[in-house]
Amino acid sequence: QVQLVESGGGLVQHGGSLRLSCAASGIIFSRYTMGWYRQAPGKQRDVVAIITNTGNTDYADSVKGRFSISRDNAKNTVYLQMNNLKPEDTAVYYCQGGRLAGLNTVSYWGQGTQVTVSS
Repeated sequence: QVQLVESGGGLVQHGGSLRLSCAASGIIFSRYTMGWYRQAPGKQRDVVAIITNTGNTDYADSVKGRFSISRDNAKNTVYLQMNNLKPEDTAVYYCQGGRLAGLNTVSYWGQGTQVTVSS
């Protein structure tokens, strides 16, 4: 059974920092591209950051320079370090893992963790 379990969300003041973690089980973690997405109330779910199985990273323009994604394959965990948080970063943050399987894409999601940034 595949599980992605996020942790580390919470309430933080404008300008503060949080570190999200996502622990994966049931998959060969090192083969997966991992990503963080977020969804604010009434809005669609958007990508925040991704890290490939080879360690390449990419970020949404809105978080470049403030957020950093990393992974520890030995711990089957992906992290999102969020600095200089802004109220507009308030959302539910989801962890996602995906890989190509032939012509298909295999994708798994966590249950989400709430991040609230007060002004």
